[in-house]
Amino acid sequence: MAVENKYDDSRMRGFRPSFRALTLIIVVIWIGVAALYALLKPISNGCIMTYMYPTYIPISTTGVETSAKYGLYLYHEGWKKIDFQEHLKKLSGVPVLFIPGNGGSYKQVRSVAAESDRAFQGGPLERTFYQETYLTPEEGGADMDIASFQLPNRYGYRLDWFAVDLEGEHSAMDGRILEEHTEYVVYAIHRILDQYKESCDAREREGAAGTGSLPKSVILVGHSMGGFVARAATIHPCLRKSAVETILTLSSPHQFPPVALQPSLGRYYESINEEWRKGYEVQTSRTGHYVSDPVLSHVVVVSVSGGYNDYQVRSKLETLDGIVPPTHGFMISSTGMKNVWLSMEHQAILWCNQLVVQVSHTLLSLIDSRTGQPFTDTRQRLAIFSRMLRSGIPQSFNWKMQAQSSWSTNVVKDVKNPSGSQLHALSGCPSNVHWNDDVLERDLYIQTTTVTILAMDGRRRWLDIQELGSNGKSHFIFVTNLAPCSGVRLHLWAEKGTPNSDLPAIKKKVLEVTSKMVQIPAGPAPRQIEPGSQTEQPPPSAVFQLCPEEMNGFRFLTISVAPRLTVSGQPPPANSMAVGQFFNPEEGNTELSPKLMLLSAYSHKDIFLKEDHPLVFNLSFATSLGLLPVTLSLKTAGCGIKSSGLPDEEVDDTETSRLCKLRCFPPVALAWDPTSGLHVFPNLQSETIVVDSSPALWGSTVSEKTTVLLLVDPHCSYQTNIVVSLPGAASRFLLLYGSQIVGFSIAVIFFALMRQARTPPVPSILEVMESNLRIPFPFLALSIVPILISLFLSYLLSQPLPPFMSFTVISVICYLFANGFVILLILVSQWVFYVAAYLHVFIKRRWQLWEGNFCFSFLQWFINLCSGFLSLKVIGVLRANPLYVSVSAAIILSTFVHPALGLFILLLSHALCCHGALCNSLIASFRTHARRMELSDHKTQGNSWSQQFASKPGSPSKENSSSYGQTQEDIFHYRHGLLVLHLLGALMFAPSLISWLQRIGMHQSFPRFVDSSLCICLILHGIFSSEPMFDSSFPFPHVLGQKVRLNFIYLLAGLFSFISALASTPYKAFYAIGAVGAISFALSISPRWTGAPRFGRRRYSLKR
Repeated sequence: MAVENKYDDSRMRGFRPSFRALTLIIVVIWIGVAALYALLKPISNGCIMTYMYPTYIPISTTGVETSAKYGLYLYHEGWKKIDFQEHLKKLSGVPVLFIPGNGGSYKQVRSVAAESDRAFQGGPLERTFYQETYLTPEEGGADMDIASFQLPNRYGYRLDWFAVDLEGEHSAMDGRILEEHTEYVVYAIHRILDQYKESCDAREREGAAGTGSLPKSVILVGHSMGGFVARAATIHPCLRKSAVETILTLSSPHQFPPVALQPSLGRYYESINEEWRKGYEVQTSRTGHYVSDPVLSHVVVVSVSGGYNDYQVRSKLETLDGIVPPTHGFMISSTGMKNVWLSMEHQAILWCNQLVVQVSHTLLSLIDSRTGQPFTDTRQRLAIFSRMLRSGIPQSFNWKMQAQSSWSTNVVKDVKNPSGSQLHALSGCPSNVHWNDDVLERDLYIQTTTVTILAMDGRRRWLDIQELGSNGKSHFIFVTNLAPCSGVRLHLWAEKGTPNSDLPAIKKKVLEVTSKMVQIPAGPAPRQIEPGSQTEQPPPSAVFQLCPEEMNGFRFLTISVAPRLTVSGQPPPANSMAVGQFFNPEEGNTELSPKLMLLSAYSHKDIFLKEDHPLVFNLSFATSLGLLPVTLSLKTAGCGIKSSGLPDEEVDDTETSRLCKLRCFPPVALAWDPTSGLHVFPNLQSETIVVDSSPALWGSTVSEKTTVLLLVDPHCSYQTNIVVSLPGAASRFLLLYGSQIVGFSIAVIFFALMRQARTPPVPSILEVMESNLRIPFPFLALSIVPILISLFLSYLLSQPLPPFMSFTVISVICYLFANGFVILLILVSQWVFYVAAYLHVFIKRRWQLWEGNFCFSFLQWFINLCSGFLSLKVIGVLRANPLYVSVSAAIILSTFVHPALGLFILLLSHALCCHGALCNSLIASFRTHARRMELSDHKTQGNSWSQQFASKPGSPSKENSSSYGQTQEDIFHYRHGLLVLHLLGALMFAPSLISWLQRIGMHQSFPRFVDSSLCICLILHGIFSSEPMFDSSFPFPHVLGQKVRLNFIYLLAGLFSFISALASTPYKAFYAIGAVGAISFALSISPRWTGAPRFGRRRYSLKR
């Protein structure tokens, strides 16, 4: 009896999770719920809606197979009805082809096309005099003549926007669809160029004069997967030479597919990216002699990311690093884009007015007014993209090591002062932006390190650099809402100048630095509550900074403010503000370690800034805010009110806040991230600071720190509160490492099958999962060893090593999360099987009790009548060979229909086997229990339970019921492990199946060979490994003196899946599954062909 109780307890332990497993499940569920809460939370992106009057003109497409399925349209903006044919005859602009993304529509072109038409009619954007951004030396800007580079004053040619209709297919889910889209886009490019030839010929036949040369290339603009299709079409072998030279992508994944689960999709990405890498290499012969220039030397690619609000495509996937060299392309985030400064959702990037306006003017600026074609020089096109899209704020901020800017080489021109003598001029300010002759008559001499300007008073303020910049305060910063040139000008003086001085000598020692002012986004301007009342301080719109190297050799810095009524051009701001300060950057530095950041979620981190603090406050977060977003709150604590003589009872918190807003400008936060660039948060009060970085990935080389720069008014004191946002951290974790977790989950199951295949009896899949979590071993061996292998591979391949600590910690956390997810999946499926088995046994018991009942006899007669067709010969053959039937059906579906359908057949086979084995195990257990009751002489007379489960002919005897139950339980545990593995494999093909279902009734094609072959191997693994193979040795060379057994094969497959997950290519785990399936199938059929016994196969017996 004790033995039987022990058997029942061991059986139930296989269905009950341990405390360790329950804790892991709770953590996984909490992270999932918190992430879902954060992702479903409404987002306010600040975008302005774009309005249009669209008309879509169809372009006839014939001659290719896909032309009947897809379509090509020309966009026309206007509310008037037009004649399509006549409009096509007038086609004479610059062709631009829009390619929609995953599930997108050709009508999504309407926003950017409408703004392009308005930009062409309205002319270029109004010029400002903030610091411009030029190409870096790495991008080829070192030997570029900046003086000769000018943006056009007017647009001479309009953009003709075309769009391909791809039927809203989900190209992000299936590699075959992506290839078909690429082929049609190539055809569409040729059709567009031919249409211009047809339109020109039609005009000539009607006697119209020529309008210039025909276009030779098409600008491609792709959204989401459309951006990758644009790159794939550019290197397509059928594309005409130089038909594509400029590509602009919006929220497009370039490094990996956003859903990297299908093997054929991953391979297609790899092949395209490899072709692009080779396309920028000089073509040489086998002997190393020069053959030709790089194939893609004329192609420029610019990638625009949506920032942290784009949940579908992360910035790490949108970078061009390793694909396009810096001399031919770059990535920019919309958060750091000039005149945009916003993060936006995946679809909002198509209609956000701030962005589409900037994109429209950028594309129009690419057109050479002399030829009507885009500039042929790649550096000139890239420089236009850089100048039109990038802001003047550096992408990485460092006060001490900031490079000298181009303004230091400007030539000082001569102008006359009010006395008629020559004094100084600013080279960056044109002559039409002038001040009256009576300006700058009254000079102010600043004696403090902080200078404040509250009005446009027409005065010049002198700051002594040597005196005010002493005591370590060698840096100067200036924030204002005054525009450069028209509102404020700044100069560096070697010595103080007066109208009676030696002016030619002074002129040579004065440097205008106004052009070094950098524009930042300004928050909403304050409203005046009552007429004549004082308003709140306006937010700053520009930052100016000087480091000691830039002020070296100069004695004075002057800030000249224009009088309000003398400014030409636009009216001045209603409220003026400017604050400048000499400061020591070391005084405003605060570093937050990962420990402090994590503890801030429970114990808030408070920082108090007293009055007269540095205007610049630098926060350095050791862990990227892309993984641990923080909520940063600034509360005004005071601004000298209590020292003003007012009674304390008259100054409460509300009154203090109101009065301080009249004195201090709203704080601004600027966050720098190595991956996603600049993020600006104006009017900061309480904001969640997050950047779109992907830290701790294999191949990451840049620093993972995030620097946040606070611009805070030194006249006020602030209470700063920093709290890690746990829901935000959970959502970022799943967004960044979701694809890795899929690969880790497959590795986890392989490690579990490895332990199952060691020795009998077969432990449950849940037991081996829990045993693999034991610390220190085997958990450390299974989680750390693959990480060390990946680092060793990086060393062998001369690849940059990622930061070891963060890479290891994040990888282990992902591995733990994958364990929790798989355990949860196992428990759910196990409970489903257990409930179904109990119901089956219960119904079978009731069925036996109903024997002899009239209703039961009638039901049995009806069932026998309906099952008469089972006697047919064909049905009999199928019933006699269920294994071959299921294998044939699964392989046929995987080869000719869709791989996921074949995997569903395999899952059904696993489920039926598990259900049957568990039912048999339960029945054997009940029989054992009944026999034990009989031996105990408890209610042996008329015991219906023992009668129901008494031994019957053909069933196991009472003596073997325990062994039989154990055997059935082993089969259940083994097949359950295979079911979980193959279920994950089927789920990896679920997105592709969704896209396939969308195409039912349309043009269909066979699945890719790599997908079908891998799924067939997986099917063979499930069918021919349906029984436990303990101590199965394979005819391979011995490893460390040991035979190669099945558990070793599973170990290698798990390591390969783990490393594939680290490389963000979880689809490669399918290769491991396919290899295991091929080996299992080969070992299963080899004895039948050779007549030899199966390798090492031996049965086991249980002694009870």
